[in-house]
Amino acid sequence: MIAHISLRVDGADRSLTVDTRTTLLDALRERLAVTSPKKGCDHGQCGSCTVLLDGRRVVSCLALAVAHDGAEVTTAAGLVDGDGEPHPVQRAFLDHDGYQCGYCTPGQICSAVGALEEAAAGHPSHATPAGDLAAEGPRALDDEEIRERMSGNLCRCGAYVNIVAAVREVADR
Repeated sequence: MIAHISLRVDGADRSLTVDTRTTLLDALRERLAVTSPKKGCDHGQCGSCTVLLDGRRVVSCLALAVAHDGAEVTTAAGLVDGDGEPHPVQRAFLDHDGYQCGYCTPGQICSAVGALEEAAAGHPSHATPAGDLAAEGPRALDDEEIRERMSGNLCRCGAYVNIVAAVREVADR
């Protein structure tokens, strides 16, 4: 079955026609030529396709495009501000050499932005100390908490130390 959908991708309104079985990742890459999210495992296990969907991080290879008609999708490319300046997370990845080969970087960056927003909203992770679970408001992110929040994103180059340092730098601001 064919469906007509609209998405706001990186600040631009886009309309397209897709098969109802089309994933958000395939709609972005194949129909809209938005290549920032990468197709890694295509099973939701590597995080290379992570985008922000209505402000929340999702692996776009597991999301059906038709289920998100009218949604706002932000890729790593869309995080750059209006003056072309990189998002603080992007800048920190550059400063800490958290990108190595770069394949997983767009997903890592979107995941980091989402993780920082979740922590700022007071959402706990599995690494949040039990005493902090009832706390309201922003959460301090130590390395263990950052690693837990970023655990859905794999890096084949092993840049994890640099990625954690980059996320910690932004979290500490």
